[in-house]
Amino acid sequence: MSNAERLRHSQKHLADTYTGYAGLPPLVGLHPMFEATTKGLTVAESVSRLKRLHWALRRLHRVFVSRVTSTPIYELKMAFSLHAHYCAEHIGELATRVREMRQPPHGLEVSPDASLDLFFDEVLAAPTPESLVLGLYERAVPAIVHALEDLSRDTNRLFDHATYRICRLTLVEMQDLQSYGAEAVRCLVSESQRAELQPWLGVLDRMLAAAGGLDGTKPPSGEAVSRQFSEPPYKYDPVPKRDGRFKDPYNMGVNAEAMLFNPEIAPLPKTLMLYFKRMREIDVPEMMASILAEAGDKPWEYYRDMTRQLWDEARHAMMGETGFVSLDIDWSAIPFNFTWSLGLNTMLTSKERHAVLFTIEQGLMPKKTGKEYEWKVAIATADPLTAMIQDFDWADEILHAKIGREWIVPEIGSQAEAMAYGDKAWSKILVDWKKWKEDGLTEHRNWWPEIYAAACRHWGIEPDPALLTYNTTYENTRADLKEVAF
Repeated sequence: MSNAERLRHSQKHLADTYTGYAGLPPLVGLHPMFEATTKGLTVAESVSRLKRLHWALRRLHRVFVSRVTSTPIYELKMAFSLHAHYCAEHIGELATRVREMRQPPHGLEVSPDASLDLFFDEVLAAPTPESLVLGLYERAVPAIVHALEDLSRDTNRLFDHATYRICRLTLVEMQDLQSYGAEAVRCLVSESQRAELQPWLGVLDRMLAAAGGLDGTKPPSGEAVSRQFSEPPYKYDPVPKRDGRFKDPYNMGVNAEAMLFNPEIAPLPKTLMLYFKRMREIDVPEMMASILAEAGDKPWEYYRDMTRQLWDEARHAMMGETGFVSLDIDWSAIPFNFTWSLGLNTMLTSKERHAVLFTIEQGLMPKKTGKEYEWKVAIATADPLTAMIQDFDWADEILHAKIGREWIVPEIGSQAEAMAYGDKAWSKILVDWKKWKEDGLTEHRNWWPEIYAAACRHWGIEPDPALLTYNTTYENTRADLKEVAF
């Protein structure tokens, strides 16, 4: 037995026989003593892996955000919103840990490997929902999960506990992404589609191999792998896409706010308008994704806060969806228009869009016409689900107004100046209501009577004949009830 082997044997024996007081686990249970004496990475090795994970999550975040608008499948829009939020939260934690590790310059804004960037460029540019979910959930996310697992396994949990904890908590949510992604692939990708895309998946594997793996712990292959889908480079598509369940997207035939704020109408029918307004918020993540994709050079905290809001708005859409399902109403019979996100995305700058968003949020703060009023209407319906939806919707909007005050107001000036700027920008996108009809884009069908009748059947009541005739449109007013100027 060599001297090194004898020393290791002695260390293991001492560690195996070492116990804490009354048999308590030593080292607060982070490691058995022998493991703690023999396991771990250096600070430099740990930082190297953390930086690559940080960069990979930044690139993954950009893929999710950039594809929210143009991905037609509603459920994927919602999933990308959540998964971008998870990435944004953990990116900041990883960056903070790197800065704690006495290894300047930190280089967090610099790509650690050109082949790693090629890999994410290819995933970003995937041309179909099927190729996108395969690239995301069978290649990019699993590579991040494996890198987190390996770093958690290799680091010393006592000496480098902060890194271990960040990896452990990040891993929980990345595994959630992986589980969801497996279901998305199962539901969306046929065997023939998988076979057709297999050569491209092989290209992704080769790009990762050329980078030495996502975390850089393997020897780089040295292969120069050619671009496939990312030649030419991906360009953000600002035009919202919707799947076949979303019909008549230019329809502005039913003014929800005009009914909601009418004190002469009872609360219960207004439930439907609350659900409609919530699910219509699918257009907010579609628009906010464009702000993030085109914002330029901003502090990471900006992207984190805005991605949180993007996810909240997606949640609101699903709250409305939940409401309609609870009433056994087929929401695909309701035209959820995309004219707001389409107009903002294609006619305004990123700064103008954010200002419009802030103007709307501030307009939701007054007691008589804002979120508190909607919550009181919901309470008056005596329906716990409606009340819960509006309770959390109101809380979220308070946060969103704060995000606007922190980021867009300083960019423009005062709060009053920001609201005036946003109001002026909003007026630019008010396309002629009549022109959409004249161009054959919509008939502005009044969908209210059939949906109201369906809800009344569920409630076991007779429809109010006067409400069945409700026919107020958005022809002359926008959603904040201001008149449209032509």
